[in-house]
Amino acid sequence: MTQDIKWRRTHQNDQLRPANTCEQVTLVGWVQSIRDHGGVIFVDLRDRWGHTQVVFHPENEALINRAKRLNMETVIGIQGVVVKRPDEMVNSNLDTGGIEVDAEILEVFNKAKPTPFVIKDPPDANDETRFKYRYLDLRRPSIQNNMLLRHKTAQTVRRYFDAKDFVEIETPVLMKSTPEGARDYLVPSRINKGKFYALPQSPQTYKQLLMISGFDRYFQIVKCFRDEDLRADRQPEFTQIDVEMSFVDEEAIFEVMEGLMQQIFKDVLGQELSVPFQRMPFDDVLLKYGVDRPDLRFSLEIQDISDLAPGCGFQVFENAVQSGGVIRGFKLPQVGPLSRKQTDQLMEFVKPFGARGLVFVQYLEGEIKSPIAKFVGDPFLQKLGSRFDVQTGDVLFIVAAEQKVVCDALGNLRNKLAADFNLIPEDKMSILWVTDFPLLEWDAEAKRYVAMHHPFTSPRPEDVSLMDSDPGKVRAREYDLVLNGSEIAGGSIRIHQSAMQSRMFDLLGIDKVTAKQKFGHLIEALDYGAPPHGGIAFGFDRLVAMLAGEASIREVIAFPKTTSALSLMDGCPSEVDNAQLKELGIKLI
Repeated sequence: MTQDIKWRRTHQNDQLRPANTCEQVTLVGWVQSIRDHGGVIFVDLRDRWGHTQVVFHPENEALINRAKRLNMETVIGIQGVVVKRPDEMVNSNLDTGGIEVDAEILEVFNKAKPTPFVIKDPPDANDETRFKYRYLDLRRPSIQNNMLLRHKTAQTVRRYFDAKDFVEIETPVLMKSTPEGARDYLVPSRINKGKFYALPQSPQTYKQLLMISGFDRYFQIVKCFRDEDLRADRQPEFTQIDVEMSFVDEEAIFEVMEGLMQQIFKDVLGQELSVPFQRMPFDDVLLKYGVDRPDLRFSLEIQDISDLAPGCGFQVFENAVQSGGVIRGFKLPQVGPLSRKQTDQLMEFVKPFGARGLVFVQYLEGEIKSPIAKFVGDPFLQKLGSRFDVQTGDVLFIVAAEQKVVCDALGNLRNKLAADFNLIPEDKMSILWVTDFPLLEWDAEAKRYVAMHHPFTSPRPEDVSLMDSDPGKVRAREYDLVLNGSEIAGGSIRIHQSAMQSRMFDLLGIDKVTAKQKFGHLIEALDYGAPPHGGIAFGFDRLVAMLAGEASIREVIAFPKTTSALSLMDGCPSEVDNAQLKELGIKLI
């Protein structure tokens, strides 16, 4: 039967209370559950707002016979009277637990066949099944709450930027393929055969052009695309909060973005954030925490002990320093003694990061245990203990190798041990600006410098003289915002003069022909009065996942892809027929 005005609901399924007793109501939704208690049928009716218990009494034989034939997830409407529950029957777990509705009329809008899994939290299906039937998975309250939280966050972003005189401007989805650091998704052009559009990895050049156009303050909640290997916090298509501002320095950007974070946390979580956020230069972050997205909710601070290596007697330490490497370690308090199985597992953990070994020193009651004790002796181990201010039960973890290997190994080990030993307080927020990144990093395979952020990032003025003499030491006007050990935003002050932009391309080994082909429109635009400008982009999916307490961004995206970039629900990517390929001038090999 077609739904008509008679079935316009009077209330959502979370609204009725004892104050509504004796009211005539119309409710609609999905059947969550059915229970037969001695001939009385109880139905939990669900919509996205909540649940209402509906009662079918045996006195109305025709009605109860229809109710008995209902099954879970069937879409129905009911009309009836609100009844207050006796005190002993109140369900304190439901907002509507103080009432029920005595049904008088039942309409079945659409009978559901048995679902492949029960719509409940937590789910009783694996991820493959959930994503194949995502439209059913999206009915679960936790996923619906995530979608509503995402919506609420987006609305806060828009209100905040509008109040700050930002303009929301859409940028093209079909653009030129440019080297951005990851593979582009390419779209063939039917009209211009042999040529391709690319889906944007970010609106970077467009937002700079908007600054040149005089819009001064731009933002956009925008889809971006990268053809890269996936994991829990990556999707082939993802969403950014994209921001750009003219006539600003880092301080101005920090101030506006800290205000945005304050507003999001207040509106979405009801929490107050203190500003300004802590700041730390990139070099200090790597030294103390190993990774450039440190979680500061726990300590385990890394220390450099390279100065203790000469003459210590342990060849691995001495060789590492002599070859230009470093020796660093951190203290894990009050966990000793560790078993052989535990230490073996930790040794295996650091190997993928390039570390050939991991040194343990355990400070136990009246004893120091370490595999290097026979080489260095107790005096050296006591000196180590003094450096780290150890107490009985503390364990040191030390890696000696080239600096990048040491940072990667200890930084990731630090995070693992904090999780393993429950050192991360759940109710604490750690927010940090990481600043002063290197402008360039050396690509050993390509034997050239590549941009640490992107080729439009400005060098620090005091380091410009090093661009010719020592490019690796040039610092960038770049910054990342890190929340609880996850990078949620990154940006920079941009290059706004064509001469400096050309100089940057030269450093990156991008010749003038390639630069003109890929970025000619931007280089030319810089010569028509480009203001100083800078910006930032938030990983919107990642931010929302953290607000929702989810480990994977797939739980806050309505229709995510798998780690193989597949949509199990609709079967994309899919094959296309030869006629389509011929029309595009494409032949598969």
